[in-house]
Amino acid sequence: MEKRVLDTSNQDAGIRLNKFLSDAGLCSRREADRLVKEQRVRINDVVAVMGQRVFEGDKVSVDGREVGNTDTKLELIAFNKPRGIECTTSKSVKNNIVDYIDYPVRIYPIGRLDKDSQGLILLTNDGSLVNEILRGRYDHEKEYEVIVDKPVTDEFIRNMSGPVHILDTVTKPSKVRKISKCKFNIIITQGLNRQIRRMCEVFGFKVRDLKRIRIMNIELGSLPTGQYRSVTKEEYTKLLSMLKGK
Repeated sequence: MEKRVLDTSNQDAGIRLNKFLSDAGLCSRREADRLVKEQRVRINDVVAVMGQRVFEGDKVSVDGREVGNTDTKLELIAFNKPRGIECTTSKSVKNNIVDYIDYPVRIYPIGRLDKDSQGLILLTNDGSLVNEILRGRYDHEKEYEVIVDKPVTDEFIRNMSGPVHILDTVTKPSKVRKISKCKFNIIITQGLNRQIRRMCEVFGFKVRDLKRIRIMNIELGSLPTGQYRSVTKEEYTKLLSMLKGK
């Protein structure tokens, strides 16, 4: 897969530290801020502070290891997350996704899949790719198979197609179809907290099993639970074209 190069444009004005660390593939911007608060980041051997900028020639290190401003090989994997695994890079959280996968290169998840759910999640070392995929206004599709606690009715399918009032807002319309007695397929374009579970609860249904099977053009397919694979060159090329098309 192609190499990604850190953005060093406009170095006269510098680059925000959290963006520098994110573009370097070390972590998300939010986690970068956490590392700075914990005084684990240094610039030119001096403890960094929130909001600091990195300039050309600066030496940046995290936990004593230098973060290079050089070509970085893109890592992008598809992982079939089991239930019980949390989508966080925090080592203090038991059963965190990074420790579970134990990937040889530092990667972090693109978005979240709640602890009680299973299925497809993408992980990468490219912070800019994370930001592009997560921009909710672009209506990137995510597809799920859901089993509920009672028979799926035509009325339920119509109601779930939305919009649905949850979390003091309304969901965007969804594509919903019945698969079997208590199972349905749903395609959403948002990432609200426990969105599908909350939508079901509005109409008196409880989710028994939820599995994500697709993110944009990347499909879970027959990937075994707890296993990961590299995203193919063809998948990545199409993904980029979809992102640029927005």
